[in-house]
Amino acid sequence: MVIEDLEVIILAAGLGTRMKSKKPKVLHELAGKPIINYLIETVEKLNPRNITFVVGPNDQLTKNLVKPYPSMIQKTREGTAHAVISAKESISIKEGTVLVLFGADPFVELNTLKKMIDLRNSGSRVVVLGFETKNPAKYGRLKLNKQGELVSIIEYKDASEDELKINLCNGGSMAVDATVLWSLLDKIDNKNSKKEYYLTDIVRIAKEKNIKCSLIKASEGELMGIDSKVDLSIAERQIQTKLRKNALEKGVTLIDPETVYLSEDIIFGDDVIIEPNVFFGKGVIIGDNCCIRAFSYIENAEIKNNVTVGPFARIRPGSQIGSGSNIGNFVEIKNSDINENTKINHLAYVGDSDIGKESNIGAGTITANFDGIKKSQTYIGQRVSIGSNSVLVAPVKIGDGAVVAAGSVVRDDVPDYSLHVESKRSADLIKDDWAKNRSKK
Repeated sequence: MVIEDLEVIILAAGLGTRMKSKKPKVLHELAGKPIINYLIETVEKLNPRNITFVVGPNDQLTKNLVKPYPSMIQKTREGTAHAVISAKESISIKEGTVLVLFGADPFVELNTLKKMIDLRNSGSRVVVLGFETKNPAKYGRLKLNKQGELVSIIEYKDASEDELKINLCNGGSMAVDATVLWSLLDKIDNKNSKKEYYLTDIVRIAKEKNIKCSLIKASEGELMGIDSKVDLSIAERQIQTKLRKNALEKGVTLIDPETVYLSEDIIFGDDVIIEPNVFFGKGVIIGDNCCIRAFSYIENAEIKNNVTVGPFARIRPGSQIGSGSNIGNFVEIKNSDINENTKINHLAYVGDSDIGKESNIGAGTITANFDGIKKSQTYIGQRVSIGSNSVLVAPVKIGDGAVVAAGSVVRDDVPDYSLHVESKRSADLIKDDWAKNRSKK
């Protein structure tokens, strides 16, 4: 059920200059998913009336990502208060709570946001999210009075020596009464070291008007903001630890968990074994009773039941490996459908191909799928044997039960149950029904 008196503003206009990247900060990925998507998924569980994003000028990438939610443009980056004001036209509620969050804070938990909203609804007009740390560094400090009430937030650059000794820090997020939000923001000025309009000044102004401000504490890890590639690497380590734990709790065997990298959307079946130094990209599904051997890389692919992959295998996007198949060492599969009980045990490249069940692809086999202009398909039937060191020049079709002799370059279709032997480069030698007679023996 939609909460009609709750709206959310997510600030996503930061340039992220410390990222040293042309990509918007909130679009950098953690475990294969944009930073901002983690926050969106959490906020959606609150069922707010609306979520408004504040983005920078010309940031079409972020606008496209957050659709169908509305985006408002912060035309000039003049601080966090200025960013919130940029969203004013999109906020429809006159009473209730406006939750202000930061798009580069992916780990804020649903329960924490609910606590902020509950405290706001119980009488506090402004609720601030904070944390305690032994190393406050350059975080803004939360200043309390003797009664333990929040009276101000001091930005690091504007803090005195005594204020810098405070280890209670600003987490950034706020829940503000919609009836006072805009009037408080109107009172904020830019008389500070950065000449910006700080959202944090809202607390000082509220206290001057005897408006109640409160604090909710969360852990430092939960409130981590990502502003640099160093932060991104720390966050990746944090989320990988969580994903590995989840996998182990679901019954996946990770022989050396810290060397396995998981994407946030990975799906594991039962009784899966993952050896050390395996990387899973986005969009991977692993079936039951599979073993992914060491130093393998899999992305956007489905591995059916009872499959062994690797070691040193690469399964690229668009691939499906059928049940009971073996994909061995130094094998690369790209955009291909490998049917059940097929063996590609070593040193092969299979691209843009469809391979029937119970076929065997010999060592050194290559599907030559690209002619320099376009990519073409290779079709290999059921129970086909491709000899070692063969090149299949697409587009080409190898019929059911056919045999391709070792060292062949196949340019013409091979009929069912035929033997293909390359006699010379100008022509192929094909013996009709040769393999059928061989199978009878």
